[in-house]
Amino acid sequence: MLVTPIKTRKFLPPKDNLFSLIKESFKKIKLAEKSVFVFASKIVAISQGRCLKIGSIEKDRLIKKEADYYLERDKVPKKRIILTIKNNILISSAGIDESNARGYYILWPEKPYQATRKIYRFIKKQYKLKNFGVIITDSRTTPKRWGTMGIAIAYYGFYPLKDYRGQKDIFGRKLKITQANLVDGLAVSALFTMGEGIEQTPMAIIKDIKNIKFKEFDPTKKNLVEIEEKIDVYYPLLNAIKWKKGGTQNKFANSL
Repeated sequence: MLVTPIKTRKFLPPKDNLFSLIKESFKKIKLAEKSVFVFASKIVAISQGRCLKIGSIEKDRLIKKEADYYLERDKVPKKRIILTIKNNILISSAGIDESNARGYYILWPEKPYQATRKIYRFIKKQYKLKNFGVIITDSRTTPKRWGTMGIAIAYYGFYPLKDYRGQKDIFGRKLKITQANLVDGLAVSALFTMGEGIEQTPMAIIKDIKNIKFKEFDPTKKNLVEIEEKIDVYYPLLNAIKWKKGGTQNKFANSL
């Protein structure tokens, strides 16, 4: 597998043109079928104008408005963050970021799956590709671990899982549970090369990927990567938290 980060011009809040950025940045790149194109959530959000000037609204209030569910800051060690659930993802601060933001709060993209489909169709039309995928990624922390790593907040154009259930392992034991999360694995790999500081590489192209089945389908109708809350092994932990409802309501927390 080959992951290539794409250097771009500065993408400017509060609003900039993503498709123009793609055309500028892909000019000297030979694109190939069966690639996955990865975009930082920040540039997708900026392209939607999802930016608010710092000082125009109190940040905690904004986080609670953007979150589906949240845990108050005073419940978190040293009051570092507001822990939230947004779009069925456990994330800090509802994904709101101030880094590389030119004095703005940058929110998560609106309707990220629809945004991913729009990018997919632009690339398909502009570059005449037939079999490829698109991911919007962001960074998050993991319980019991220092540091951030990537996660896919939306995808399009390929199946996000590889199902091993029913197959046998090397000793003949039949696998009952295992499904490999391909989409988040690709997001981690891409973000590792894209960086999160001054690299100015908010896009990446992944080639020579094994085990990917490319197919245009609509994750908004059947999102294969999401798990039903009551069969999630982490449900007892998440259900034990006294979440407060944010500005929108999310499927996971209907029973919380």
